[in-house]
Amino acid sequence: MNRTGLTRMIKIDVVVAGEEVANVKALIQAAGATGYTALSGVSGLGHHGPHQGRLLFNQQATLHLLITVIPEEQADALITGLRELLDHTSGVMFVSDTYVSRPDYFR
Repeated sequence: MNRTGLTRMIKIDVVVAGEEVANVKALIQAAGATGYTALSGVSGLGHHGPHQGRLLFNQQATLHLLITVIPEEQADALITGLRELLDHTSGVMFVSDTYVSRPDYFR
């Protein structure tokens, strides 16, 4: 892979129940991230068994995936906050290195 001209950053993916989305968004913003992508109605199979995507009348019971990219120097605060949140609720967090072509979008 040619990474010439790309900037290394941290990508954080968080899957939580609908009632925790506002808390995750607040943590992302407090850490100084310039944005996030949110997907609702996530389905899959995990520790708590299968989850269906869309539920007709209860958005809070569906799973949501929030994705953000943040400079490495800001990542620790966000990771710490998310770990504390996930200690008290179901959900999962994935942290990975990523490379971006427009670093000014994330600072």
